[in-house]
Amino acid sequence: STLGLARSGEKVPEPPRLPPREVVSDHTPEEYMAKVQTVREGMRRGDYYEVVLRQTFSVPYSERPSELFRRIQVASPSPYEFFLQFGDEQLIGASPEMFVRVEGRRVETSPISGTAKRTGDPLRDAENIRDLLASPKEESELTMCTDVDRNDKSRVCVPGSVKVIGRRLIEAYAGVFHTVDHVEGILAEGFDSLDAFLTHMWSVTMIGAPKKAAAQAIEDLEKTPRGWYGGAIGMISLNGDMNTGILIRTVHLRNGLAEYGVGATLLYDSIPEQEERETRMKATGFFRALEKPREAEAPRVEVRERIGEGVKLLLVDNEDCFIHTLSNYLRQTGAAVVTYRWGFPLELLEEEKPDIVFISPGPGRPSDFGVPDLVRETAARGVPVFGVCLGLQGAVEAFGGELGVLDYPMHGKPSIVRHHGTGVFAGLPEEFKVGRYHSLYAVREKLPPCLEITAESDDGVIMGVRHKELPVEAVQFHPESILTLEGGCGLRLVENVVRLYGRRAAGNKLDDARAAQSR
Repeated sequence: STLGLARSGEKVPEPPRLPPREVVSDHTPEEYMAKVQTVREGMRRGDYYEVVLRQTFSVPYSERPSELFRRIQVASPSPYEFFLQFGDEQLIGASPEMFVRVEGRRVETSPISGTAKRTGDPLRDAENIRDLLASPKEESELTMCTDVDRNDKSRVCVPGSVKVIGRRLIEAYAGVFHTVDHVEGILAEGFDSLDAFLTHMWSVTMIGAPKKAAAQAIEDLEKTPRGWYGGAIGMISLNGDMNTGILIRTVHLRNGLAEYGVGATLLYDSIPEQEERETRMKATGFFRALEKPREAEAPRVEVRERIGEGVKLLLVDNEDCFIHTLSNYLRQTGAAVVTYRWGFPLELLEEEKPDIVFISPGPGRPSDFGVPDLVRETAARGVPVFGVCLGLQGAVEAFGGELGVLDYPMHGKPSIVRHHGTGVFAGLPEEFKVGRYHSLYAVREKLPPCLEITAESDDGVIMGVRHKELPVEAVQFHPESILTLEGGCGLRLVENVVRLYGRRAAGNKLDDARAAQSR
């Protein structure tokens, strides 16, 4: 350790302690959005193709720079993490983007452009990634960056060696997903890693295109000089190899102030509000790093109301591949679940005395598993019946309805379901996404009068039915599918089944007990 050793040279003074305040930007949202519109007008004239416009967030900071670096490493882990000490100023960052890497004669870059929000919810994130990849605007952003990057390499690389070896790959960082291309080339004779570095200076992903015109727009519109922002950090090996990252996601500490520049790539397709919001998403790691670290908390396990306590369900397995997940959902309500393979003797109903018979999905037709007969016999005994998929089809046939075959099978496909808020749909959103696994469907024109439609899909297929007099209800979709997870709708529907029909069964038991006492 060098602690306590004699030192010479000037001592760097402590930075001033500025009065605390919230994080602010050098632009109001309205100012930034107005500049986005100005850039769009320039693009309409053909002045440039794209411009990377920055705004800078700042907040007083008087703690140790090393502490901020540790927080950034936790809040925003990235390939290029650094802490540079320049006396009275420091650079602290975690950059996701390579600038230039050279190994031997091979030069490579990974332009990043295209951003989507990362929420931490895997299903919502999957949707955001899908939207990102489907966006023509986000694709154009990266396309222009990569075309310029390939042009930069062509100046110093062997003809024919410049290749795109990765296209619109997804990378995940703090608060955001990015699309990334990967480009390589082979340096021509007479060029080395410094030439590769200089030919890309400065990165198109930090300026825009054409570079000179975009840089002039930046000079005209941004409020302050960029300083370190958009530069590069890295190393040159003794053998001439190089590895550098771009100075983004970087905090500049100076005069008691922490400054954090963030830019958005603007195209003519840009929507000002979205671009301003994107800069704030990219600053997620900075905002998190400013928070005081909290002690690690034990993982939270959601405790749901045990509405099924005292309720017994008989789950009928129609040789289905989702039976255990359905059973899992039912047990989460606190209900006792017994499972029997289809075809059991009906006397079993008297033996088990279930409060609800829950009929699972399955392949084939309902009659292959005796579902229509089971629905009729169970309902005749006054035991509530709820069916899923094949269970709905069996309920329709049990009361004289007919089934049709879809022109296009819906296996593992999402749909939006709309309902009337009755029965098991009580309290659920008026419309929500569900997962479907079926080829057969209930023919609307042949639906028996005793059944009412409780839900329909966005393509007009019956998704829920309910008997007008008997305790029989069913849905065509799968509440246990990951496609029905959003908002917890699948589990909430299963809870409604137990709440609605378990309570009814419990009431019947109480009536029977009172009748027995009166006798």
